[in-house]
Amino acid sequence: MSKKNDKKEIKEEEAVEAQPADTAEASVKEPEKKEPTELEKAQAAAEDYKRKWYSVSAEYDNFRKRNALSVANAYRDGAAEAVLKLLPVADNFGYALDSAQDEKTRAGIDKIIKNFATILSSLGIEEIKLAPGDKFDESIAEAVMNAPCGEGEEPNTVKYVLKKGYRSGDKVIRFAQVSVTV
Repeated sequence: MSKKNDKKEIKEEEAVEAQPADTAEASVKEPEKKEPTELEKAQAAAEDYKRKWYSVSAEYDNFRKRNALSVANAYRDGAAEAVLKLLPVADNFGYALDSAQDEKTRAGIDKIIKNFATILSSLGIEEIKLAPGDKFDESIAEAVMNAPCGEGEEPNTVKYVLKKGYRSGDKVIRFAQVSVTV
């Protein structure tokens, strides 16, 4: 019987020790959360919609700016490509002007060349100005021939301009073809 009593006492002690732990847990429990009111729910939803609207509005504005830039670049590149295909015709008029012997023919060809230059300038395309004696610049010209230096000439200078170069803003549409002294 003593074993039974011992077991009872141990169980009672465990029960006594368990009670303070249970009450301690009860006092540490988090306070119950209240469910938000309808007004709080509506305010939170309105704030969320407002944040989303700002985000979509900014994204659309960025899209519109990127699209406008893309359209402008496509137009500029398309115009440059069309002009590039017409430049050989302008070159031929230049050759015709150089070989024309009659003054009336020269005047007519000169008018055509000036009209073409006006059209190019209205498209924002300008001729790259190079003359014999200018320092060779590979960013605007292409050396297609070498020529020996003459008296008073420095190496790496333009001796002849064989074909004119053209640019649109900072972009070179066609590099000038030149002969360079060596």
